[in-house]
Amino acid sequence: MLGGGGITGIAWEIGILAGLAERGVNLTDADLVVGTSAGSVVGVDVRSGAGLVDLYRFQTRPPGSEEIYARMGLGVMAKYLRAMLFSRKPEAARARVGALALRARTETEAARRRVIESRLPVRQWPAGRLQITALDALTGDLAVFDAASGVRLLDAVGASCAVPGIWPPVTINGRRYIDGGIRSAANADLAAGCDRIVIIAPLASGFGPLASPANQARALSASGALVTVIKPDKAALRAIGRNVLDPARRPAAALAGYAQAESVAQQAKAVWSG
Repeated sequence: MLGGGGITGIAWEIGILAGLAERGVNLTDADLVVGTSAGSVVGVDVRSGAGLVDLYRFQTRPPGSEEIYARMGLGVMAKYLRAMLFSRKPEAARARVGALALRARTETEAARRRVIESRLPVRQWPAGRLQITALDALTGDLAVFDAASGVRLLDAVGASCAVPGIWPPVTINGRRYIDGGIRSAANADLAAGCDRIVIIAPLASGFGPLASPANQARALSASGALVTVIKPDKAALRAIGRNVLDPARRPAAALAGYAQAESVAQQAKAVWSG
């Protein structure tokens, strides 16, 4: 399970995965990969067949001009909080955030699509089970895209990464879709039925109706699965900084994830090897 966390989240997750693989814990051969927001990019990366060493090296390089600096301002965060905390039903809260996204002035869909395209090593759905999460901006309903959904890979990832109020909702078959992380930072409940589950969550907290990876992990454990949650340690949080949308932070986040893998390798191995 690969969670959301902006451009620094992509880098940190790749660092974690590369560091774990070096220590004998290769999570890329999972039966199911679920990607949310930043995790959707990482999910495509690991399913594409590109080697983790090469993926990691790419993340440690300074980002190119194709990446666009953005910042999650206090005004946007305040709107999120109002939408989430004053709606009793999760779907209603998510629809309110969707309405915010539909009203916001942002880059065009075409400009944002070029950024997403620059991040992906492939254009077609890769082999292996890969699910990418997004939300219908009007209804707040969860959408899970995969190779059988008939949705282009680029559109699915773009929708999953469409941070409300920052990036434009993505149009798919006449509907508008936003970031799957508005439902949950990792949507780990989609792994129900799996025996061994590793949740890699750059953003590990939740609030209001937004379920945290930790709470979802407890529910999965209660059903009999072996589950662990890997989240940034203090050093990684310092490297990531306060703005997860800052491309300049990408190399440091990747390095921090790679370094942190040493301390979480046994934790991951205990679950992955049973």
